[in-house]
Amino acid sequence: MTKSNPGNYFEDFHVGMEIHHATPLTVTSGDISLYRALTGSRHALFSAETFASANGFEALPVDPLLAFHVVFGKTVPDISLNAVANLGYADGRFPLPVYPGDTLAAISEVIGVKQNSNGKTGVVYVRTRGFNQRAEEALSYVRWVMVNKRNPESPAPEPIIPNLPKVVDPTSLNHSRVYEDWNTTLSGSPHRFDAYEVGEKINHVDGMTVEEAEHQVATRLYQNTAKVHFDAHAQKDSRFGKRLIYGGVVISIARALSFNGLANAAELLAINGGTHAGPLFAGDTVYAWSEVLDKAELSDTVGALRLRLVAVKDQDPGAFALRGEDGKYAPGVCLDFDYWAAVPR
Repeated sequence: MTKSNPGNYFEDFHVGMEIHHATPLTVTSGDISLYRALTGSRHALFSAETFASANGFEALPVDPLLAFHVVFGKTVPDISLNAVANLGYADGRFPLPVYPGDTLAAISEVIGVKQNSNGKTGVVYVRTRGFNQRAEEALSYVRWVMVNKRNPESPAPEPIIPNLPKVVDPTSLNHSRVYEDWNTTLSGSPHRFDAYEVGEKINHVDGMTVEEAEHQVATRLYQNTAKVHFDAHAQKDSRFGKRLIYGGVVISIARALSFNGLANAAELLAINGGTHAGPLFAGDTVYAWSEVLDKAELSDTVGALRLRLVAVKDQDPGAFALRGEDGKYAPGVCLDFDYWAAVPR
């Protein structure tokens, strides 16, 4: 009997299956510093403990995306070790802040399965929850993954596709912080909630070229073990012929770039949806632009912006590329990410 883990194939998943993932991770201030170095993140809320404490946090919080990547990394050996592609996200929530010293563990439930028409792969839908050391739910999200079958001749299961919300209801976000002392000089921008209009597009201008070592270190930081990101020898025979950058790296770099234009939209509240529209490789340069899709008032001092964050590679983000006339993503579009962010009023 082999003692190594070959990972689950499509046939191994069934609706209602619960997976308790291995290797809880205690997040440290060192993780925060390394994340900042690898992504260029510079929102004041996640950079200065004094700023965070003045606006309702117990200490310097962990960027919600760092917590998301850590929890996501826990799931890879069980869910996506034999994946062809990570297809999308929905219904992501961050009900509690994560602080240095918190230990994150993950549990996933399979909520849908559907075999593809080629008979070689299928799509698995999972809801993953991340818990801290007090068994409190710090975050949750749904993702769906195309997974290889072990045996193409095995029978297809009854297809079950979950009914997922297109948008997280902003009234359910339960944002309790009041942002009483949000200093726009320190945050880097004078633009508060009322300065943004629905339909407005923002060119984030700056770009970041991703190096081979950087994306691998970032992915290791999250303990993501997906072969496609590391094994250059095996990837010579893959569809792309080389290592693929983890999509979470793209999300975090694009969010970091969005500081230029959205410096006060620091706190990620929810993920409405997300698509990795195209691959990114070492040597590519990431640019980003955003569109304001909606607005919601959360309290007298805090509002929420629903934002579409689009990452493009090796092109001017000011062209606001998204889709062509055929409805497909335009060449060079890497990411289409829909989320709610808290903004001071």
